[in-house]
Amino acid sequence: MEKTSLKSLRKFNIIMGAFHLVQGILMIILGLVLSDLGDFKMQLYQHYLTFVETGPGQGYLAFARTEAFTLPFFVLVAMFLLISAIAHALISLPEKFNTIYNKDLEKGINRFRWFEYALSSSIMIVLIAYLFGVWDIASLILIFLVNASMNLFGLVMEQLNSGKEKEDVNWGPFIWGSIAGLAPWIAIILYMTGASPEATAETPWFVWAIVITYFIAFNSFPVNMIFQYLKKGKWKNYLYGERGYIILSLVAKSVLAWLVLVGALQP
Repeated sequence: MEKTSLKSLRKFNIIMGAFHLVQGILMIILGLVLSDLGDFKMQLYQHYLTFVETGPGQGYLAFARTEAFTLPFFVLVAMFLLISAIAHALISLPEKFNTIYNKDLEKGINRFRWFEYALSSSIMIVLIAYLFGVWDIASLILIFLVNASMNLFGLVMEQLNSGKEKEDVNWGPFIWGSIAGLAPWIAIILYMTGASPEATAETPWFVWAIVITYFIAFNSFPVNMIFQYLKKGKWKNYLYGERGYIILSLVAKSVLAWLVLVGALQP
């Protein structure tokens, strides 16, 4: 890899980080200005079993819930973008302050990407799950951690296959990560299909837009990785795939963030 390619990628990261930062700040401003958005809170509940006494020594176990806490929705949507902006800022530092990024790229690794994805994409899938009715705090924590694990499998994939030829690539982490990535969607689909036909027919347009957008984004990232390890065309240069990740990240996160924000403004 030539030094000029790394310098060009640094400038590209600065530009993309600025796009994330501006959008994140704009969402904070909108949340403070628009009362409908600012007042929309995530009400998270803790579910548990309680004993209902029906008589002396008699009773049954019943499901109960209590409100655990609330979170400002627009702040979490903004965090989704601001975390990405922080990651871009860290890897855009001059080389004398940050040698990790360039050295990792030379090995075919980007640990910053996977740690950032583990946080930002997990926040987004939690917000999407909440809009579909997953309000249980335990379920949302599991969705967050499973999605984070999926992204960390991506880091293991890169670490395990650093410097290998395509014939020697170990696809294990890619497969296990893909399976882990399906888990949150199984939960969301169960909530979707559990609704009555009438409720499903009246599902707002933005809900389906979120599902379709995330599905496309969900599949585009692994496709980019597959091309990298099969060394297809321009993907023979790891930096080309890295640039692809950055573009996919900006497009997917921008569209999803604004769709989810629109969803929070619906009646």
